[in-house]
Amino acid sequence: MSRRDQIRMSDDEIRDFLDASKTIMINSLGPDGYPHPMPMWFVRDDDGTIRMTTFRASQKVKNVTRDPRVSLLAESGREYAELKGVVIYGECEVVDDIDVVIDTLLRAAGDSAPPDDPEALEAMKKVMAKTASKRVCLRIKPRKVVSWDHAKLGGAY
Repeated sequence: MSRRDQIRMSDDEIRDFLDASKTIMINSLGPDGYPHPMPMWFVRDDDGTIRMTTFRASQKVKNVTRDPRVSLLAESGREYAELKGVVIYGECEVVDDIDVVIDTLLRAAGDSAPPDDPEALEAMKKVMAKTASKRVCLRIKPRKVVSWDHAKLGGAY
């Protein structure tokens, strides 16, 4: 078994790692061809799709409209033996739907789930509607996923 195979995370481990992460780095291609990395709060849907919101006029939107190819990076660890991460390669779709934007904002904004109380949920949606009207959702469907968890090496490098 190769080192690469030893440190690769399972699908369940990838899901758990992403669900425990709040920020992911999106890399789009800028107008000059250079990568344009930006940290973003995100949510992961059950099918593995990654969603985030950004302002409609942002450079990210311009970049993915021109070339939808992106990579995403979520990582953790301060020491070599703790390094863990996931890179997702995919294509980004710009979704200009206020309900999708609000849902993404609600799920990405805090450490807790949106309220179960319908009245409280509607109140939160109304508060978010003003900023949501200026935003779009970036939806990335994974095409290839690369992962690593150096803790699986058990200190043997």
